[in-house]
Amino acid sequence: MTESESTAAAPGIDVADFIDNQPVGGFQIRLLVTCAAVLFLDGFDTQAIGYVAPALAKEWGLSRGALGPVFSAGLFGLMIGALVFGPLADRVGRRKIIIFSTLAFGVGALATAFVEGVNALLVIRFLTGLGLGGAMPNAIAMTSEFNPRRRRATMVMIMFCGFSVGAALGGLLAAVLIPSFGWRSVFAVGGVTPLIMVVLLARSLPESVRFLALAGHRPEPVAALLSRIAPQAVFAHDARFVVNEAELKGMPVQHLFREGRAGATLLLWVVFFMSLLDLYFLANWLPTVLNDLGASVSAAAAIGSLLQVGGVVGTFALGSVIDRFSFRALALVYFVAVFAVGAIGQLGHAATLVAIAIFAAGFCVVGGQIAANALAAGFYPTAVRATGVGWALGIGRVGSIVGPLVGGALMEAHWSAGAVFLAAAAAALCAALAALWLSRLAGTGGGAVEQATSFDAKLRPAGSQT
Repeated sequence: MTESESTAAAPGIDVADFIDNQPVGGFQIRLLVTCAAVLFLDGFDTQAIGYVAPALAKEWGLSRGALGPVFSAGLFGLMIGALVFGPLADRVGRRKIIIFSTLAFGVGALATAFVEGVNALLVIRFLTGLGLGGAMPNAIAMTSEFNPRRRRATMVMIMFCGFSVGAALGGLLAAVLIPSFGWRSVFAVGGVTPLIMVVLLARSLPESVRFLALAGHRPEPVAALLSRIAPQAVFAHDARFVVNEAELKGMPVQHLFREGRAGATLLLWVVFFMSLLDLYFLANWLPTVLNDLGASVSAAAAIGSLLQVGGVVGTFALGSVIDRFSFRALALVYFVAVFAVGAIGQLGHAATLVAIAIFAAGFCVVGGQIAANALAAGFYPTAVRATGVGWALGIGRVGSIVGPLVGGALMEAHWSAGAVFLAAAAAALCAALAALWLSRLAGTGGGAVEQATSFDAKLRPAGSQT
């Protein structure tokens, strides 16, 4: 028998089907924790600038709206990082990009601790944002590709809690560090920790098993990874590992608009744009607005961190609901966010009620955004999954750039706190309407599992098994 005949006769093992038939085990949980740790650091460094803004503005003698361009410079870097490193990871692998991105934002955060002027801060925050933007879509793709479809949204959402926990801890740590050591100490901590994490990632982070199989790598590493998912599995020495998806040639981005995905892609982009506009509007300006209403810098940072605490609670509460009801549930969450966000500005100096409203806004806006991340990963095949998630996040980052700028402009125009937060509520309403439209486009009979199946089925070769 010739070598080609032997290869043709070798049993073909569909990697996606194999994973779908396994329970979630220790290996997937450890991988989830690793990716969550990356996003923990990502969230800490992304939100740190908002928490230190009042102290930084006071030290440098800046008006409260003058830091809007600084906020947006970092978010612009996040956008470019997501748009570039998502497609690049679909070419070279998720592992390399996650490690490189963590190194990049660690170095950038450390450099921020030594900056001496607004112009230098603008440049450094942009470069830091490149790394922050590259880590997120690849952590989402990595987690998605190692977990069974029936639990995929829940696992991705739990993993993404790392970002919210890191962002919330940034506020709590800022409240402790700034009075004693100054605002620069927050970035010193946020820079050194990722550099330590890079060493751990280089030693323990695997490559995506679906990426390895689809790229035609040697079967040995694929078999080794599948054996870690299912230790009882035994594979023949000549086993072939495949991913039954049609080969996608050309630019990855063009495939986001083929095989019936154009409408869903555009609506996803609307959801991400409006959701991230709202999220970063709130995350960057809440501490400053609370400080203007009479809270101390430390108290404003601590109360503002409830936005991310609410997001963590919302993520755990919504995971199984999103797995079952998909965009119908997401639309409802954003509709509730309209009232929670609007209420923040109507409660004046009632600290307890404002804190409750901020928590509820975090539950819906942050929790909703994390759910959207998980659902986006289910729309796209392995060959363009990081591209699909990266571009949705990248388009969303346009919203995250606009959000802080709009907030700064409204406050420079002396809008009242009530009017400012009603404007933020309007963005949540747009996200809710887009999610509702997505649920109708996907059909009334499907949760995340059925939707992912219907979209992926259009990419499978004729006669392949699902």
